[in-house]
Amino acid sequence: MRVHRGNLPVTHRSALALSAALPALLIGLAAPVHAQERTDADPDGEDVQVPGVPVIVVTATKREQTLQEAPVAVSVVGAEEIERAEVQDLLDLQTLVPSLAVRQGQTSGNTTFFIRGFGNGQNAIGLEPSVGVFVDGVYRSRSAAAISDLPNLERVEVLRGPQSTLFGKNASAGIISVTTRKPQFEWAGAVEASIGNYDLRRFDAYATGPLTGNLAASLSGNYNRRDGFFEDLGTGTDTNQRDRWGVRGDILWEPSLDISFRLIADYDKIDEVCCGVTNVIEGPTGANVRAIGGQFVSENPFSYEVYYDVVPTNAIENAGVSLQGDVDFGFAALTSITAYRSNSNASDFDADVTDLSLFSKVAQQSEIETFTQEIRLQSVGAGKLIDWTIGGFYFDEKLEVSNQIANGTDYRRYLDSLIGSPQVLVNLTNLIAQATGTPPPTLGGAGQGITDNSRQDNTAWSIFASADLNITDRLTATFGISYTEDEKAVSLSAVSTEVLSSQNLDQLGYAASLSQLLVARGVNPTNPAQVGGFIQTNPQVYAQLQQQALAVARGPSNPFNAVRALQPFPAFLGFPNAVEDGRSNDNSTDFTARLAYEVTDNINVYASYATGFKATSWNLSRQSRPVSGDYTPGNPVFDRFTQRPVFVTPASPITNAGLSLVNLSTGTRFAGPEDAEVYELGLKAAFDRLSFNLTVFDQTIQNFQTNVFLDNGFVLANAAEQSTFGVEFDFTWNPYQGLILSGGATFLDPVYDSFPNFGNGIDVSGQQPQGIAETQFSLAANYGFTIGDLDAFVRADWQHIGDAPFFDDPAQEAIIDAAGFTREQNLINTSLGIRTQSGFAVSLWARNLFNDEYLVFATPTVLQVGSFSSAPGQPRTFGVTLRKSF
Repeated sequence: MRVHRGNLPVTHRSALALSAALPALLIGLAAPVHAQERTDADPDGEDVQVPGVPVIVVTATKREQTLQEAPVAVSVVGAEEIERAEVQDLLDLQTLVPSLAVRQGQTSGNTTFFIRGFGNGQNAIGLEPSVGVFVDGVYRSRSAAAISDLPNLERVEVLRGPQSTLFGKNASAGIISVTTRKPQFEWAGAVEASIGNYDLRRFDAYATGPLTGNLAASLSGNYNRRDGFFEDLGTGTDTNQRDRWGVRGDILWEPSLDISFRLIADYDKIDEVCCGVTNVIEGPTGANVRAIGGQFVSENPFSYEVYYDVVPTNAIENAGVSLQGDVDFGFAALTSITAYRSNSNASDFDADVTDLSLFSKVAQQSEIETFTQEIRLQSVGAGKLIDWTIGGFYFDEKLEVSNQIANGTDYRRYLDSLIGSPQVLVNLTNLIAQATGTPPPTLGGAGQGITDNSRQDNTAWSIFASADLNITDRLTATFGISYTEDEKAVSLSAVSTEVLSSQNLDQLGYAASLSQLLVARGVNPTNPAQVGGFIQTNPQVYAQLQQQALAVARGPSNPFNAVRALQPFPAFLGFPNAVEDGRSNDNSTDFTARLAYEVTDNINVYASYATGFKATSWNLSRQSRPVSGDYTPGNPVFDRFTQRPVFVTPASPITNAGLSLVNLSTGTRFAGPEDAEVYELGLKAAFDRLSFNLTVFDQTIQNFQTNVFLDNGFVLANAAEQSTFGVEFDFTWNPYQGLILSGGATFLDPVYDSFPNFGNGIDVSGQQPQGIAETQFSLAANYGFTIGDLDAFVRADWQHIGDAPFFDDPAQEAIIDAAGFTREQNLINTSLGIRTQSGFAVSLWARNLFNDEYLVFATPTVLQVGSFSSAPGQPRTFGVTLRKSF
């Protein structure tokens, strides 16, 4: 009898009743994926399935290995597990993979992936991610291009830690690699339909088969529609909808046993109302909103109710084509992957989260075109002293972005309420008219705002090589090296029509103070002749008055200081210009060194060191500012009576070039390149019924790129050093036939080792970074059994993500902590189903079964000092899915 230890067909599993409490007791990583059977000789020569942990094949090192043999920290999720867990897209994937976190921001395309707490790219399209996403070997450069519904999957691999040696740039935190099934040379297919609460309607179809003896194809499509779980009491719409569809074609040509080509084309579209953001902390400005008739749901995010005046819209289109060629030369295999992708994204949302029209538009449009080419040659065969890989990667991307924000019809009334009296802006208007000799301007007028346009051309290339030196049958040393160059050419311009933001309040404060001083001297400031006579008669006294007025204008007593915070959109200095060339050119050499030792046939250990690299990221928005080395702020002040300056903008390269603008301030244009390194120790064990992995790591990122909210927008910054010491553990256990238990745990000690320039003079060195939880657990149970001729399963999983700071700013964090809100998640998901021998299946499922309440993120509310907005997590969803395979 020949014995197979592999993934068990449900037809040979005994029945067991799974209690409703099981989700709270068990945790889960992925179940078996890409399983291969293992055989043992038996005298009877029969094939019999017995319980056991399946063999899992991965390509984490760009070479096929079993999961237990691969000496890297990698988690794998297979198609069957994704299907049973009802994972719809990459946002849901975190429930199956410890150390992975996925967060969706204010728009559908504003999604961020985190591995071991590292990751970014949210709220700034120029801030490239630290976690690289690859689909069938093709790099997806922005999250908006990676959030589509998952295609016909074979597996998803999550590689933890820097992966720049083999995967190039923007892999300093890790990799998510999605692999789809190749077309088959036998006719097969499946159709699937789901309905659920919030009027969910989801359809998927897939078909594959031969076109000729060496040509096969597959075609798939999906449609996903769901109502929103937020009720917008202002516009009457519901928010957080799903409205997505996509198609995908795949052709496989195998002209010989040693040559194959795979051509993939795909298109998908998102057109949905999303995403709900609501008040969690009502500051003193809440009274101002109400005073002028505004409404908002105060500090009750889990009511899932909002008052908007702008419907948050998202329109995203993704399209791409890729060609992979594989040639086996006998001594080595050549792989080439050529791809072109495009992404367009348009969004608008209600920034003030009230039904007042404070902003009539907060919109962004982007267009991205990306060409990539990878080519690699690697040795084939077993038993060699050295297994090697060499290759290169080329990346060419063009990115165009436009942002618009405009005042609404209630904006001026809101400003008057904030200042405390409409008379302040009236006086300011009259003073402007008097100083300029023009009609009084409209301050805070509806439709005024700012529009910015940017373009980024990015080219990058890398070469890499890796060698496994098989020192003995059990000891392998791996050495890898890569060299990467990344060049960006950026242009950014903006036009502000916001009249209030353009006003030189130092100049106006000087004029108002000087007028008061002249009146006190008995001089009428509206009579130029009288003022001129006073100056001629009393030059020294007038000089003293000038200095007194200037001190008031540039100090805390300026009568218009209350207006400074209400100038969010001043004139913008675009680039390239005479001082700033808008270019960055980065390069990095990265390494991997590893020793792997097979202690026994069942236990492997390894120790490794790896580095990673991420190139400069540019701020492609109106918040971009020249750095302090290029500009020293200071508005000029002129005396209108003497027609001479009393204060000039300090000398700097920008001022000296004649580029200084009123209200121009300093900040950052970009975040410089970041460098990562990780030391890692790992143990992998695989037995017939149990496999487990243990990893201990110490990971550091120098110049970590991050996004900081200051005043009325996000700016880019570099944390000098961020580090995390961590321990990861996962297991799969098959205690008896039909039951598979799996689980994982991650323990992190994250810290900003050095971040003295966080912003506004704040040093956050020594703090736990925002958004990084110290603990993350998952536990799952999957039980398969038979009911007569029916195959059946019951599955439950629990995911815990510990609490984490909402903000790096200690003052902001103290406010939200005092309110008792948390990021801690305890999600329980369940499913059960049956399948007939003819391929018909039905399953019932629920996600977040017990309706756990948590906040995904929080942010200061625009122009509402002391108020904070947030997005609550998705409430309970449930439904039924019908499938038919053929």
